[in-house]
Amino acid sequence: MARSTFSGPILSGDQRFGPVRNVGYTDLTQNVDLNFANTGGNGTAGYAGGSGQFVNGNLIPNVNAIVYSPSSSVYPPVAATPTADASTTVYRGAVFYLPIGSQINDFFVDIGTGITGGSTITAGVVNIGNQFNGTQYGSVTLTATANVLVAGRYSTTFTGTQLAAIQSTTVDFTNPTGVVEPATFSQVVMTLAITGTGTPAPTAGTLYLTVRYTQVDGNIGTTTTYPYGNFD
Repeated sequence: MARSTFSGPILSGDQRFGPVRNVGYTDLTQNVDLNFANTGGNGTAGYAGGSGQFVNGNLIPNVNAIVYSPSSSVYPPVAATPTADASTTVYRGAVFYLPIGSQINDFFVDIGTGITGGSTITAGVVNIGNQFNGTQYGSVTLTATANVLVAGRYSTTFTGTQLAAIQSTTVDFTNPTGVVEPATFSQVVMTLAITGTGTPAPTAGTLYLTVRYTQVDGNIGTTTTYPYGNFD
């Protein structure tokens, strides 16, 4: 089956012009599956990262990611360092790179099989922002029972400020070395924070992270780049 990659917004509909124009944007998703029982390491299916190391979303198999420190002007961009495992809190997660100005529609945080560790787990949360452990875009509180983060689909909680922020993703980093285009990128970092005792690093369970978004077109309805309705 042939595959195509588009560099601009994807629009669809059957009425391109007129008062009942029904052309809309295509919903896009990026996702990653983390298997905490995976012992194959970087570059294997389900690889879940490790202490101070997040996973790059939307790649098969999973590989180590770069989480950048947000800046619209610093070049080359500066990599951030996720906090290493400690006696009461550990961090795991994934980073997704999006076109700037994307409208985020939702996040999905799913635990397929309960997440357990080598020590006591008392709580878990997935924080969602444009940087490590940020909450600019939302947060998801997980249920912890009997040292297990419980399986199921969790709802994202938004504040009014977060709802405003997801309408248009920010410019978070400039071109990394060796990347030709585009000039700037947005990033969405989904950080799983697990708290407990005895360094509660996860050793089993599955976590599925998804961001659903729209790549919008700032020129729709104007003639600055092309006539209204064209390229639909």
